[in-house]
Amino acid sequence: MDFKNWNWQQDDWPNFSYNKKKLDSLEDEYTRESGISIGVMRHLSKEDLDEFRIEIICNEALKTSEIEGEFLDRDSLQSSIFKEFGLGKKYLHGNIKPEEAGIAMMMKDLYTDFNSPLSHEILWAWHDKLLNGRTDLERGKYRTSDDDMRVVSGRIDKPKIHFIAPPASKITREMDRFISWFNKTAPRGKVPLSPLIRAGITHLYFVTIHPFEDGNGRIGRALTEKALSQSLGKPTLISLSSTISDKKKDYYMILEHQNKNNQITPWLYYFGKTIIEAQKQTIKLVDFVIAKAKFFNAYETLLNPRQKKAILRIFKEGPRGFSGGFSAKNYMSIVKIPSATATRDLRNLVDKGIFTKTGKLKSTRYVLNFDPFYPTISLGVEGGGIFI
Repeated sequence: MDFKNWNWQQDDWPNFSYNKKKLDSLEDEYTRESGISIGVMRHLSKEDLDEFRIEIICNEALKTSEIEGEFLDRDSLQSSIFKEFGLGKKYLHGNIKPEEAGIAMMMKDLYTDFNSPLSHEILWAWHDKLLNGRTDLERGKYRTSDDDMRVVSGRIDKPKIHFIAPPASKITREMDRFISWFNKTAPRGKVPLSPLIRAGITHLYFVTIHPFEDGNGRIGRALTEKALSQSLGKPTLISLSSTISDKKKDYYMILEHQNKNNQITPWLYYFGKTIIEAQKQTIKLVDFVIAKAKFFNAYETLLNPRQKKAILRIFKEGPRGFSGGFSAKNYMSIVKIPSATATRDLRNLVDKGIFTKTGKLKSTRYVLNFDPFYPTISLGVEGGGIFI
């Protein structure tokens, strides 16, 4: 064992301390934003709500995996999620890979069974599904190896050690204690905690124990969402992993800082701010779905099949749009047509006022002329996390 005195080795572990007053304003903002979001959802039709739910669950599954350096296939994942939520064969993609099928099953459990008490069995089932298809490690059980579980970076011959987790011999006891704490601090538990404090401690506590050989970060973020859902009394859809992924270095830096002591105000403040930012990102996605519905209500009858296919592909990129803008080359690639046909289609879209053309020659780009849809979504709706 390394000589460093990690947080779990200290006498006050796991009795985390924090300055609640410094967090009260964040809790108030989270509660306010969450209330606003309930009203926001009423702007979505059932079909749009289903689309939004799948889109955000898919994004979260992609991003929580990307944070750990694993890149999933979006089409396969989206198809798996449609299948798990029973939303029809027409959405199914032919080649569903085990990795995408597994995380889709875990995400369904997370969103449909959020209110159940936490147990070892739930965590083992999540782990088994999350690592579906993996044969290089044992799935659905805590780690048992006597080797140190280390978080390292740098050269193999000269690694930088960022953290050493508790040894496998301590895992069962630590997880018994963690699960007991999680259930006691739930809204109807014996010692309920406020939403952001409970969510922040949940994530830090779990990833510190690091009970599995792999998948700890992904399961830790899933537990955060389970905690938030329990505090709201309904499953929450929030862009948490997407928000963390945007500033991944900050996430790892604050985790590394925090793993050496159990006074966790800095961590809770950072994580609370991150959750609130995730709420705001989620609202942008709601705006996006609303804008998409309004766009097709206004223009669908004016589009030929090629134009509709290309515009649907633009919407698939989400609020951020195409990296580098949408070009004639993009159009030709999506619709599989020659340059002359693409030129006619794009000119037609500009003439109808559906596209605005910017730039010249190779720098020409096309923007959907649907204010306030593009380049940013701003339909006068602001607020917090989204609920199914």
